[in-house]
Amino acid sequence: MSEYGPSRGGPDGHRLRVAAAVVVHEGRVLLVRRRVAEGNLSWQFPAGKVEPGEAWEDAAVRETKEETGLDVSVAGALGERVHPATGRLISYAACDVVGGPAHAAAQTEIAEVARVTFAELPGYVPDGIFEPVQRHLEALLRLPPPGQS
Repeated sequence: MSEYGPSRGGPDGHRLRVAAAVVVHEGRVLLVRRRVAEGNLSWQFPAGKVEPGEAWEDAAVRETKEETGLDVSVAGALGERVHPATGRLISYAACDVVGGPAHAAAQTEIAEVARVTFAELPGYVPDGIFEPVQRHLEALLRLPPPGQS
């Protein structure tokens, strides 16, 4: 069971919950570009709706496999928020790669997949990243300043 309870707010008493997988592998973060953008959102983390009775962590793993063909496991929770652009409750999971090559597996939904460096992220996600996710990515991807190890 998730450490986060349901959020009230939708017409049925529950806000639509989405699970997002933050996958970092070999110094790059995995992003997908959806065929249909949600507002200004073009590139984003693999993500999708949590099904009834499904733990959000399991949804993050399932959606990553469905969208990118990549097998991942959840390493930990990074936080959740109501996304300012979509109004959806998003739960973010730090994920480790278990196997498989990343590609646009759900071709009707995903146009392309990118593995980007920390420095490239603003070009893909210009409106910024949820702060707990940003801190996680900084810790994993940012190189130490010159002269420090």
